[in-house]
Amino acid sequence: MQFNIPLGTTVIDSAAMEARLQAVDPAALVDAEAGMLRVSSSLSEHELASLLAAAGLAVDASRIERVPSVCCGGCGG
Repeated sequence: MQFNIPLGTTVIDSAAMEARLQAVDPAALVDAEAGMLRVSSSLSEHELASLLAAAGLAVDASRIERVPSVCCGGCGG
């Protein structure tokens, strides 16, 4: 699944956040840009919210937007 998480003016270390998420979901990917955290993960919104909170980014699960995948399947995924 892919998720958009609003950051507002919060600045995060996306590499550190990705490492934290990969401890639970080894395939997780994280990208932060223009006040938005984009996450690709098999975790649910509630699991993401819990892990983000543990990393110091308190986000209510209801603010995590699940977005359609942009995967074309070309790499076998």
